[in-house]
Amino acid sequence: MTTTAPARLATGRPPLPPRHWLRTGWVMTASGWSANQFSALLGAYHSGPGLTAATTSALFGVYVLGLIPGLLLGGPLADRRGRRPVVFSALAISALATALLMAGATATGLLWPGRFLTGIGAGALLSAGSAWIKELSSPPYDTVSAAGAAARRSGLFLSAGFATGGLAAALTAQWAPAPLITAYLPHLALSAAAALLAARTPETATPGGQLTATTTAAPVPAPVPAPVPAPVPAPDTAPVPGTAFRRLVAPVAPWVFVAPSIALATLPGLVDAGLTGWQTVYAGIVTAVTPGTGLLVAPLARRLAARHRIATAVAGLAAVILGLLLAALAVACVRPDAALLAAAVLGAGYGLCVAYGLTEVAALAPPDRLARLTARFWALCYLGFCTPYAITLLTGWFAPATVLLAAVVPAAATLALITHRGTRRGTRRPA
Repeated sequence: MTTTAPARLATGRPPLPPRHWLRTGWVMTASGWSANQFSALLGAYHSGPGLTAATTSALFGVYVLGLIPGLLLGGPLADRRGRRPVVFSALAISALATALLMAGATATGLLWPGRFLTGIGAGALLSAGSAWIKELSSPPYDTVSAAGAAARRSGLFLSAGFATGGLAAALTAQWAPAPLITAYLPHLALSAAAALLAARTPETATPGGQLTATTTAAPVPAPVPAPVPAPVPAPDTAPVPGTAFRRLVAPVAPWVFVAPSIALATLPGLVDAGLTGWQTVYAGIVTAVTPGTGLLVAPLARRLAARHRIATAVAGLAAVILGLLLAALAVACVRPDAALLAAAVLGAGYGLCVAYGLTEVAALAPPDRLARLTARFWALCYLGFCTPYAITLLTGWFAPATVLLAAVVPAAATLALITHRGTRRGTRRPA
C-alpha cells in the first residue's frame, strides 16, 4: 500500500476502472458460437445421417422461430427483472440446446427442438447481453470509453463467436471421432466459462427497469448524447426513438443476417462439388471468413459513423449488393475461391450493417427501454436467417445464380430508401 499510492501520484493518472464489460462480452460470444456451430456442419449432416438440403435449410431457419420470442420476451424481462437472471437462464437454455444437438447425431428428431432452443437462448442472450454491455461501458462503471463503444463491443464479441464457432465445429468434425457429437463440446466449455466470468459482473438494472447507476451515482450524465436538445420535455421526445427506429433502422436490420446466412448456408453446398472429403473444412473456413471480415471492418464503421449518421448503413448495403453479385458469379461458374471472396464481402456488409444498427439503438433508446429496443432490432435482423430456406424453395423453379441475382433488387431498393430518408433529414452523428 505504501508503494501503490505514490505511483499513482507520480503518473498523475487515475486508476483504470474495472472492465466489467469485458467479462460480460463472452456471453455474446457464446451466443454467436451457438448459432454458427450448426452452420458449418450442414454438409456433415448430408453425408452422415443423410438429411436432405431442404431439411438442413429448414433446421437452419427454425432457429429463428425460437430466437424471435427469445428476443421479444428476453428484452422486456431483462428491463423488468435485471440483466443477470435473464443472461444466466439463457446460458442454461443454450447449453441444453447444444446437448440436444449432440443427441441428434443418433436421433435426428432431436435436432428440431435443439435448434429451436438454440434460438431461444441466443435471443435472450442478445437482448439482455447487449444492454448489459452497453450499461457497463457507461458511467459509473466505465468513465473512459468513448460514446458508441458499447455498440461496437457487442458486435465484436458476437462476431467473434460467429467466426470461431463455425470453424471450431468444422475442424473438430473433420478429424475427431463421433464428429456430430464432439463438434459441440467446445460450446459447452465456452458457456461454462462465460457463466463464471459473468458471475463477477455487477447488475446494472433493478426490478422495475430502473438502472442501478441512477441510484448509486445520480449526478452522472447519460452515457449517450440524446438525439434531441436537452430542454425538450420528455413527453414530447418519447415518440422520437420509435419513429427513427422504423425509418432508419428497421429497413436495414434484416440485411444484417441475409448476407451471412447466404454465405454460410447456401454458397458452400453450391460450389463444393470438387472438394470431395473437404466439404466440412471448406464450410468451416467460410463460417470463419464471413463474420471475421465483419470484425475487420469495425474501424471503418467508426470512421463512417463520424462522417454521417447513415454512412455506415449505406456502405453496408452496398457491400451486400456487391457480395450477392459475386455469389451469383461464383455459383454460375462453380468456383469455391470466388464463393469465398463473395463470403468475405457479404461479411463486410454484415459487419457494417450490425454496427450501424447497434449504434443507432444505443443512441435512440432511453435507459429503461434499452433491452426492448435492442430485442426489436435483433428480431428484425434474424428474419434474414430464413433466406437460405427461401432460396432452396426457389431453386426448384429457377437457377440458384438467378435467385441470388434477384436478391440484389430488394437490397438496392433498401439502399435507395435509406439514402433518401437519411440525406433528406440531414442528420449527422454528433462529434
